[in-house]
Amino acid sequence: MAESSDDPLRLDNQVCFPLYAATNLLQRLYRPLLAPLGLTYSQYLVMLILWERAPVTVGEIGSCLHLDNGTLTPLLKRMERGGFVTRSRDPQDERRVLVAPTPQGRELRTQALTIPEALARRITLGTGEIETLRNSVGSLVHLLADDIDRRKESSGSAAVE
Repeated sequence: MAESSDDPLRLDNQVCFPLYAATNLLQRLYRPLLAPLGLTYSQYLVMLILWERAPVTVGEIGSCLHLDNGTLTPLLKRMERGGFVTRSRDPQDERRVLVAPTPQGRELRTQALTIPEALARRITLGTGEIETLRNSVGSLVHLLADDIDRRKESSGSAAVE
């Protein structure tokens, strides 16, 4: 079947595909930068949150990263086994789990300071271009998250299929 350029199901016409491809390629660029730290890309994102404002609840991490607990809990357990974070019950509310970096996890921050610059050198965009791209994609993330939240509220359910 021949595909025309205006075919709504053509891969090149999907807004999701360039974002998906860019995410995969960025993660591949991050991999050798994060390997010396012993972190995966997802673990690096968690550490960025913790270095900024620890301790935080599992729910706060999930909200920042747009991840559900089913995805986040195994990730945090691996990080705890690796010695990067601790998980403990919030003394103010036993239902909540607080996550904080261990001394080893805090030490990684110093090593990680070179990562943003190293990545910027690899993608060869100017500072202004990177900021514009980050702002555009950030706006899209907010629009999508707001839409999902509205759908949750209107359906009264905790999950959107």
